[in-house]
Amino acid sequence: MTDTTEISEDIRYDADVVAVSPDGRVLLIQRGWPPYEGAWALPGGHVDRGETSRAAAAREMAEETGVAVAATDLRQIGVWDQPDRDPRGRYVTVAYLAVVSGDSPIAAGDDARTARWWPLDDLPPLAFDHADILAKAASTR
Repeated sequence: MTDTTEISEDIRYDADVVAVSPDGRVLLIQRGWPPYEGAWALPGGHVDRGETSRAAAAREMAEETGVAVAATDLRQIGVWDQPDRDPRGRYVTVAYLAVVSGDSPIAAGDDARTARWWPLDDLPPLAFDHADILAKAASTR
């Protein structure tokens, strides 16, 4: 006899942004709370009810870095859904690429301690699987 019991799992839906400048830098935030408090990460966060992941990515980018990007200027680079990618539970992230001016004024907000431009060839260790997301973005630029 086969067990047909369904196991339910809470799945959270996120959107992240790889914001790169034409001169080869990426905009990262320093996380303000766990998990990975103090670590560097891509701007991003939860998709709100009734919101698309693209709209969430643009909103989170503005909230966490002060840099506004139009949702229509974001290019989807992939979906990350590995079950163990976040210690808080199951998170599915749609990642987007944005090319923004490296002169854009930045101002950390929301759950970011600070925001900073980093050279793509000299990145700090990144939280979650954000190094994988960045690698994919670099290969599709």
